Amino acid sequence: MILTYKIKHNKNFERELELAKKVAEFGLATRSITSKDVKHIGLKSMITNQILKKYSKNKKLKNINSVKLTIPNQGIKLIQGKIYIPCLKLSLEIWFDKGFQKINQIEIGKEFASISVNYNEPKNYIPENIIGVDRNTTKHSLVASNLSTGKVLKLGKECNHIHNKYKHIRKSLQEKGKLKKLKSIKQREKHIIKNINHKITTKLILEAVKVKGGVVLENLKDIRQTAKTRRKQRYSLNSWSYYQQERMLIYKAKKYGVPVFYVEPEYTSQRCSCCGHIEKANRKQKLFQCRKCGEVENADVNAGFNIAYKYQKGISQFDIERDISKGNTDTPKEALLMKPGNFRTQLL
Repeated sequence: MILTYKIKHNKNFERELELAKKVAEFGLATRSITSKDVKHIGLKSMITNQILKKYSKNKKLKNINSVKLTIPNQGIKLIQGKIYIPCLKLSLEIWFDKGFQKINQIEIGKEFASISVNYNEPKNYIPENIIGVDRNTTKHSLVASNLSTGKVLKLGKECNHIHNKYKHIRKSLQEKGKLKKLKSIKQREKHIIKNINHKITTKLILEAVKVKGGVVLENLKDIRQTAKTRRKQRYSLNSWSYYQQERMLIYKAKKYGVPVFYVEPEYTSQRCSCCGHIEKANRKQKLFQCRKCGEVENADVNAGFNIAYKYQKGISQFDIERDISKGNTDTPKEALLMKPGNFRTQLL
């Protein structure tokens, strides 16, 4: 398993980065892969070779904006628990897990060093608990419900607030015609959301490891094309970073040996996780209120329990889905689920 970490290097490499750009432009123009051809530029041959390999063979590339200094494995040393790059006289602290097999390469930019490392991928453990994860465009972006213990983890409440905040800022900048500023604001929003997604996915995976739980996700492939939404909800759906969040969850799960499963999302928000009754009217804005048994629950928490239950029982379709596929629209038979009630706790 390959993971990449960013470390701030606190050194000025403007000269080297400028030379690297010249090497890349030469490689793009001549298709040369020999460092001797660019010896006059004055960049270290180890870095030059990596840049020429990357840019000389790229037939689709036409223009070069910026180039990073790429140092291969043979140019990297580990000295007293630190990473040392002799050709740049650069020393970097290792703040991430030191149990890696090797460092593949390091890319140096203006501020950060991107370190690519190899880890042994542990085998997935057999889950003792099932954690259903409901992902949302509004409110908490991720709600995890443990079917066995009743514990609920609510994360990412600030995502929707950030999207709305930057939506209004962009609208104001567009009206004023400040297009350059508009682009930088959009990038800032992306970085903030990415940072939040890193934090909440890490918290979920560490909780799963703690209880030896398996994580169950809804299969949201093509959700933007298939979801029926009101006009007011379209912005939330289109700005939803569920795919980024999912990729982070998967690679972190692999790192810790956490098994990840998928179920189809149909009726998980309409079904009562207490009695199994399915009805569209059950679902209200923030609360889920069952029209049959009267159970009142947070809608996202209820959906999380349904997702976990759907996997645990090996259900591909709830009863109402099977009835509809057969042409039967009568009230479905409910599948009962004993749900931990009074001892549910929230991990904030």
